[in-house]
Amino acid sequence: MSRQWGHARRHALVALLVVAGVWQLGGGVYIHAKALLAQYLLERAWRETCGGDRRALPWPWADTWPVARLRAPRLGADVIVLAGASGRTLAFGPGHLDGTVLPGSLGNSVISGHRDTHFSFLRLLRLGDVLEVQRPDGIVRRYRVVDTRVADARNAVLDLYPPQPELTLVTCYPFGALLPGGSLRYLVTARADTGPPLRMFSDAAIHIPVAESNHYHRVARYRQQSPRQSHRYRAGDSR
Repeated sequence: MSRQWGHARRHALVALLVVAGVWQLGGGVYIHAKALLAQYLLERAWRETCGGDRRALPWPWADTWPVARLRAPRLGADVIVLAGASGRTLAFGPGHLDGTVLPGSLGNSVISGHRDTHFSFLRLLRLGDVLEVQRPDGIVRRYRVVDTRVADARNAVLDLYPPQPELTLVTCYPFGALLPGGSLRYLVTARADTGPPLRMFSDAAIHIPVAESNHYHRVARYRQQSPRQSHRYRAGDSR
């Protein structure tokens, strides 16, 4: 009797693991499908943005809109960047962090995205790779990757106004992790090929979000320092 009970327990455990695996796979497929569908809708909104509508909503109930287009030519990556970096926004595309300059502008523009969808290509970027940012006015600014690193969101610092225009791409780390959350971030820094002189700004402090994974959200503190301004990540509670 005990042997039969042992076999029954093992079969039940195997069945439970199979169901859990199917559920996880289904959730992953749903996330990827939603991300792909959103990019199709965003293409239309981006065309309207380039046509002069600076807040072209991709769907009627959207609370975000396209602000730039990001390409990594060597990898064939091409994504629409959205305004804001809330968990709701990042489910549909990479988000531009409020409090940093718009992509293609003077200063350091910070864009965050999910490691398992739109920003999965970050792990394949190499030093010297070209990144292209198209602004709504049609101007394309070329950047070259100058640094990739893993940082802790609780103490990482970014220079918001470097001497040359920069682009910082942020996603959660490690890639391919089974569990969401964590404080580690993968940072890609790219510098504009050419750019006008830096214009300095006054000190200020606000709170902005950093890259999320699977709707786990962390809050960072944006701190500007004089004469150079820096962006310090300080992790808050995940949710």
